[in-house]
Amino acid sequence: MEDNAQRPLAELTWKAVAAGVALGVVFGAANAYIGLRVGLTVAASIPAAVLTVALFKVFGAKGTILEANLSQTIGSASTSLATGTIFTIPALFLWGMAPPYLQVVALCFLGAVLGLSAMIPLRRLLIVQSHDELPYPEGTACAEVLRATAEGSSEGVWIFRGMAVGAGVKLLLALLFLVPPEMSLSLARILPNGSLALELAPALIAVGYILGYRQSGVIVSGALISSIVLIPLITFFGSSLTAPLYPETGKLVSQMDAGMIWSKYVRYIGAGAVATAGILTVLKNLPSMAGAFAAVAKGVSKGADAEGAVRPESDRDLPGGFVVGGIAFVVLSAAFVPGIFAGNMGLVQRMVCAAGVGVFGVLFVAVAARIVGIVGVSSQPTSGITLVTLLGIASIFAAAGWVDPGARAAVLTVGTIVAVAASKAGDISQDLKTGFLVGATPAKQQFGQLIGAAVACWAVAGTVILMGSAFGFGTKEIPAPQATLMKTIIEGVLSGALPWSLVLSGAGLSLGAMLCGVSGLAFAIGVYLPLSSMAPIYVGGCVRALVERNRGVGAAKSESDPGILAASGLVAGEGLAGILVAALVVSGVAPKSMAPRLAGLPGELGTVALLLAVCGFIYLAGRRRQAGV
Repeated sequence: MEDNAQRPLAELTWKAVAAGVALGVVFGAANAYIGLRVGLTVAASIPAAVLTVALFKVFGAKGTILEANLSQTIGSASTSLATGTIFTIPALFLWGMAPPYLQVVALCFLGAVLGLSAMIPLRRLLIVQSHDELPYPEGTACAEVLRATAEGSSEGVWIFRGMAVGAGVKLLLALLFLVPPEMSLSLARILPNGSLALELAPALIAVGYILGYRQSGVIVSGALISSIVLIPLITFFGSSLTAPLYPETGKLVSQMDAGMIWSKYVRYIGAGAVATAGILTVLKNLPSMAGAFAAVAKGVSKGADAEGAVRPESDRDLPGGFVVGGIAFVVLSAAFVPGIFAGNMGLVQRMVCAAGVGVFGVLFVAVAARIVGIVGVSSQPTSGITLVTLLGIASIFAAAGWVDPGARAAVLTVGTIVAVAASKAGDISQDLKTGFLVGATPAKQQFGQLIGAAVACWAVAGTVILMGSAFGFGTKEIPAPQATLMKTIIEGVLSGALPWSLVLSGAGLSLGAMLCGVSGLAFAIGVYLPLSSMAPIYVGGCVRALVERNRGVGAAKSESDPGILAASGLVAGEGLAGILVAALVVSGVAPKSMAPRLAGLPGELGTVALLLAVCGFIYLAGRRRQAGV
């Protein structure tokens, strides 16, 4: 690590804060949109770092590497807020209990404060003392990008190009209604209710490129099992039944189409698969969690000496008073401020929820901060963390007899705060790793994260409320898969009526995938989501594989190449355009849906042409490094 102690470079400046806040709003809104579509978000640190340098150049404001680092720290803070919020809040809409805007803002902000406060005592242990053991892949890659951009790299233009392409295609499909947004092929002649489908979505193709061929292949394999195995099997064996098949109580299986079979049966199989993969991932990391807490406890026992020492600027955190005060602020607000949790609850119920926030929040902050040091933010088991939290609180509520609609809403909002806190811990730990490598001040980065969260919570909450108002959740346009899963789990625990045979079948699928050495969570997400949304992710993975084959695998490993930056731009561009479309729908200017102008074969050819154009754009961007440009 280069020692910058003797070089007082500018760091916490107005231009760094302004750039970071602007980027935080953009990536927060875009990640909330893409997360509501497919249940996945994209790390924003590297795109934010590149865009910061680009913005400095555009406005003629030359910045230091520490200013760029602070800006990306602030800008990337929004990703964690989006992750926690989209995993839970849409379930309230599905229950017909749409939350007020300010409540969602408050939940986002409280989760961010809890995650930041609980992470600060872990910084020296995880970032400094475990420097060689925990690589923090995104944080290390971001440090490389900052150094490269500081040396005059011009690759940032690909993000702007990606944003233009992503927004253009989305507006073309959503407002001009030129070609069909999805292609499908019925397999009903050979597979009852079986079909193949592919959605034209630049952001999903970009996600596949970022994930790579293997991960996107695992995801689409789960979706294929649902679409051409589970649904046809249930249709085939259930078509001869003369009574409804539980949990359906009204219609016969023979009267159901593929969508209804997914909703009544495959959804629970997918829920079991996701829950099992998430919980097992958390259990696998219990030793790391225990070790982290033991080290923290040991450090606290030496607290006076450690805190009293005079440390260099590059090793200074926010004071201990912020840590204690931040955690206390969150827990006390949860306990005594009415309206924080959804549902009309008494003081005793709020106290239980507040205790759940404090215990599970602090616990999983340590888990998340350690896990992402090895596998990165993109592989952080936020789903599993949220599920464990919901199962714990829901079990307490069920034992106490609190099973009314308000109780299940309260359980869900506990999960919101904990999910945001855990996701925030993973994000800030990656940023602190970047800062450690470039010689930044931890205290200033931590303060920057607080600024970023305080602003981005409004954008993320606004996006969720807007998308719910425009299209509704659990729909084809905005399926909100993770929140639908959380809703299913809470309802099942509180009512005691989960179809366990289906849930355990999903658990078996997930276990089988994990025994084969693939990501159980990625596979399970594919089982849970429609093939039409997973197929473009696989297409993006295929483009990445083609780029890697043509330019060498070693070069393609870098997350700072133009292909990754262009893909990040596609995600941001489509996300922002999607939010614009939602605003136009809410205002009555644009309809929710309309038949495409080009129908039949001309429309399908147009869809294929746009699909190939998006793939070609990412491919050309990815090949730029091979050409040495």
